[in-house]
Amino acid sequence: MTSALFTPFQLGPIDLPNRIVVAPMCQYSAQHGRATDWHVMHLGQLAVGGAGLVMVEATAIEPRGRITHGCLGLYDDDCEAALARTLRAMRDWSGTTRFGIQLAHAGRKASAQRPWEGGGPLDVAEAPWPTVAPSALAFADGWPTPAAADARALEAIREAFVAAARRAASIGFDVVELHCAHGYLLHEFLSPIANRRDDAFGGSLANRMRYPLEVIEAVRTALPAEVALGVRISASDWLDGGWTVADSVAFARIARALGVTYVCCSAGGIAPGAKIPLGPGYQVAFAEQVRREADVATRAVGMITHPEQADDIVAKGRADLVALARGFLYDPRWAWHAADRLGASTQHPAQYARARDPRWVRTMGLPGLGA
Repeated sequence: MTSALFTPFQLGPIDLPNRIVVAPMCQYSAQHGRATDWHVMHLGQLAVGGAGLVMVEATAIEPRGRITHGCLGLYDDDCEAALARTLRAMRDWSGTTRFGIQLAHAGRKASAQRPWEGGGPLDVAEAPWPTVAPSALAFADGWPTPAAADARALEAIREAFVAAARRAASIGFDVVELHCAHGYLLHEFLSPIANRRDDAFGGSLANRMRYPLEVIEAVRTALPAEVALGVRISASDWLDGGWTVADSVAFARIARALGVTYVCCSAGGIAPGAKIPLGPGYQVAFAEQVRREADVATRAVGMITHPEQADDIVAKGRADLVALARGFLYDPRWAWHAADRLGASTQHPAQYARARDPRWVRTMGLPGLGA
């Protein structure tokens, strides 16, 4: 019996060898937005791990859109050159694995410390920068109040998304994903928690969706047909009066009509205080509902750790793809081990073939490994 997790998938114009995705994970290790040797090392090991798709972390489309001083960017030639070097290193040994990039703007959650430095807003001695958002509402107590984006700022940000998408396509990414989740700028427009505008971009659901959909349409128009476009959403704010899964379905339907190939269903992040019922696969139901009601491919993410759990999600049609983050940090060969557990096979570099030799594996007392 074939494992559903290891069946190929057609992601719009892109062929994926399996349904496993390495989720985008911020590393906070760039220099002036430029990828460093850390990214070559970190992404390189993930590129040879057998996943169908590896997503590069949230990548800012302008300097003020970075979360921290260490966030990756794709807003000038130096950023592009550094990321192109990283992507070349990933592709050299990755076989049929495909690569995507998540383009983002942090909005009112920008100008922050790295998580291991506290994660709060930068103080005066840490070279903060002004932030921008749909409305002049701070993320939380103690955070700076952002400027409410006017028409000129909205146009400039939309064009920055387009420019970054073109750069991503030019250096060879297969997938571009727009970050509309976790309380960052595009999510801030969607959520009534952060969006209190009284113009065409605020108020009703249709108005709150308008700007993110304009960005989606502009980016899709700018991308070559052979590059897939996806979006990551927070399917629920987990807050009274916030964005809901029903809103997510409505948004996904229109996004699909504009050329979005898939929707990754995460949740939360718009404001502190959300009561999130954490547990294995706690966000999978969002991916299932969006897939069913919006008729779009979805990617499930969030506390998916075991191969059998991931396989079951795909086999039951709850999502088309399954993404892991911490699982791959803990075990960059997660896809190999999942294939072994599920009786499937996955690619590996010739240099690592000895580690897949069943004769050696048997000496380790690990039944099933080496397939």
